[in-house]
Order: sequence, then C-alpha cells, then structure tokens
Amino acid sequence: MNIKLTNNKLNKIDADITIEFLTQEELDAHQNTHMLKKTGFTAEQDSTLFLHESSLLVCGVEKHNNDFLRSASASAIKALRASNYAAAKLELKTTKTIKGFVEGFVLGGYEYNEYKSEVKERSFTDISFSYIGEDLQKAKDTLTNTLIVANATCFTRDIVNTAPQELNPPSFAKLAEKLADENSLGCDILGEDRLRDEKMGAMLAVGRASIHDSKLIHLSYKPANPKKIISLVGKGLTYDSGGLSLKPATSMVTMKMDKAGGCAVLGVMKAISELKLDIEVHAFVGAVENMIGGNAYKPDDVLVSRSKKTIEVRNTDAEGRLVLADVLTYAQESVQADYIFDFATLTGACMVALGQYTTGLMGFSTKLKHDFMMKAANDSGELIGHLPFNRHLKKLLKSEIADISNTASKPYGGAITAGMFLDNFIKDENKDKWLHFDIAGSAYTETPWDCNVYGGTGAGVRFMSSFLQNIK
Repeated sequence: MNIKLTNNKLNKIDADITIEFLTQEELDAHQNTHMLKKTGFTAEQDSTLFLHESSLLVCGVEKHNNDFLRSASASAIKALRASNYAAAKLELKTTKTIKGFVEGFVLGGYEYNEYKSEVKERSFTDISFSYIGEDLQKAKDTLTNTLIVANATCFTRDIVNTAPQELNPPSFAKLAEKLADENSLGCDILGEDRLRDEKMGAMLAVGRASIHDSKLIHLSYKPANPKKIISLVGKGLTYDSGGLSLKPATSMVTMKMDKAGGCAVLGVMKAISELKLDIEVHAFVGAVENMIGGNAYKPDDVLVSRSKKTIEVRNTDAEGRLVLADVLTYAQESVQADYIFDFATLTGACMVALGQYTTGLMGFSTKLKHDFMMKAANDSGELIGHLPFNRHLKKLLKSEIADISNTASKPYGGAITAGMFLDNFIKDENKDKWLHFDIAGSAYTETPWDCNVYGGTGAGVRFMSSFLQNIK
C-alpha cells in the first residue's frame, strides 16, 4: 500500500473515494447528515459506511486523537480492501494525528498469506493525505518516520507468524544475517560450540532435545558519536512444547509466538537503523527450540548458568527465563550499556494480571519505568502495565539444593516471580538500568482488536522505537 502526503487541496487530488472521520457531534452538522442517519449510521467508534453515490467513506470516531483514529483507520482500511476502489484521499488538519492514521492503515491492513494456496487480489493500493499547513516538511518527516516504525512492526509480525517447521534457531539466525546485510548492521552468531565455550549451560539445556542447534544472535548498530548505548535482549523460543513438562495439546497451538520477544528486538533494530538514530543499539536473541526426547533436560536437573549461579529445574516449561538468564549475562559482559531492556513472552500469569492487551513492565528504576517508558507507551499507543517487585515473593524462588529454582513454590504473582528470577542475573551496577517486558498477552491475538489483526501484533516495536527516538 502506498501512502503519500501532498499540500494540494483535497478536491485537487485524484482518487476514487474520500474518507471522513466523524464524531457524533460532527455527524449532526454534516452536509449528508440526513442520508447518513437514514442508513442508521450513528458515528459509533470504528463504525464505517460507504455512500457510493457521493464517493464517500465515513468512519465513526469518539475523539480526534491518535488512539481513536488508529482504531478507526484500521476499520476503514478493512472496508476499503474489501471494496473495488483503488485509491482514497482524506484531509489532514494537524500533524499530530499522522501517527494514528498511518498506523491504523498500515497495521490494520496487514495480512499474512504465506501459507494460503490462493490469495485474494486486492484492488486498493493508494492513500493520499491533503495537508495545507506551513510545517509541510515536518508533516512529511513524521509520515516517513511513522511508516518506518509501522513497517518494522509488520516485519516483526511476519517473523512471529512464520510456522515452526520453517523458522527454527538456524533459520532465525539466517534471517538476522539477512537483516544485517540489508541494513548495514554488525552481526555475530554464536552456535553451540561457542555457546559451550561461553559456558551457557542454562540456554544449552533448554535446546538439548531439539534437532536444531541453538543460536545466540548479536546484531549491532553503531553510528558515529552515539549519545547512548542500549542493549535489547529477546527470548527467541522458535517453538515451545513445554519440554518434558509437556503442555496440554490446546496450549501448544500458537506456540510459534514464543519467539515474539526476539522478533520484536529484530524489528526495533530494523526501525532504528532506518531512522538513522544517533544511539548505539545492540540486540541479543536467544534462539532455541524446547522439545522432548531422550536427551531432554528434566525436572530435578540442576543447571549451571553462565553467571555460575546454579538453577534447580522444577518445570521444563519455565524455559524462557533459563535462556534469558544466560543471554542477559552475556549481553552485560559484552556491552557496557546505559540501558538494558528484555522482551519475552514469559508467563501466562501476566495475562491473568493485566489481560491480553497489555504488556507487563517490571524493574527497579521508578524514573525509567514511569517518566520515560510509560510516556513512550502512551505516545505509541501500546498498552503497558506496571507490576511491582515484592520482596516477600522472592523467597518463593528459593531452592533447597541449588542457588535458585526456575519456578516459584506457589502459583501466585507468577509474572512477578519470573521477573524476579531474571533479576538474579542482572549485575548490581545495572539494576537501575534494566527493565523487563512480559509480552505474553500482547504479542499475539486470535481476536482482532485496535490495529491488530489475527496473529502476531509486533508488540514492543512501537513503544521502544518511540523511547529511542526521544532518548536524551
């Protein structure tokens, strides 16, 4: 889909149909209000109606801000793609709403058709914005930057949606190498021989029963004179059967999405390299497949992590934290970063706590969590909820035979205890630099909502890109 912005008046733009977004108050004053009301259109949020005789698509919106316009634009693009129209136009009254419109059109119009034998051809291809304002260049720059982040989000969705027989740790590494080549990124892939040399015993144990070698992916973006250095760490479980603590059959469906943290990290690298930000960013992805077999790691095993902390395995389905334990240690020893952020589909408990739409945020720095990251989330339209660490929960991770257990002794506060497990592998000097994002609920959906369609959502890409674009 092509999206462009011009300073031509709306009536000077050649298009098949005009899009208008109306609140209920604006509906009453519209020139077609009688006709619209006769059809039963009430301008309810996300409602759409074609007036074909007037070459008009009207969309209901509660308010003219990015959150409501993003959702309404997603409904509009679905309606347009189901039509035989080829091009649409709309009037842009302020640069502040560009993000909402563009993200709604791009993300709401996303389709993943790689495995369909027949793909329906779509007539619709073009959207033109009419903007009459003095800050035209600012509007164009905002459009360009928003498209970069939206397309990086779609790139992330593509990886999440790729089937597990196709995307495994080695092919994940090849995909990262391809991204590195296309976007001039540094790339280092650690195979199992190097992982053994690095003594990454926890990560290697998780992937032991898979026929695919585990990989640690390290991508780097290094502009001249960066003002900050950032490390991003992603859980890349290309498939999670639960291991010997086997998941129920219905819970295994959608487990291709257990790599969404690693996918988000690659998506952010794509975005920031194309935005040409003046910050140095390193991405570390632990790409592993958790399977069953005679060589599988077991409940009761005691693993020695890269940090030399020993871990009692009480559930092999709590595998992501084992991978992250080693990758976080490796990342801290490889790069002296100003901030460290990890992304993981870590716990179903996060969905219990916050619902399926919201990313769980954990960490120690109040300023980093609330002043910076929550603002970035609000600006981006992604939903984040803070889950506080609790010293009384720490004792639930105690092991009688090792330094720590990989699961808590009680089922309560499971998202928090998983975050607190990771904290054991964050160096003291980095505690206030680190945040953990649990995207278990927000990374994948089987029910479309907002600008998210069925499948991977690309959770994390937009809010992290917003944070990095505004970092000081």
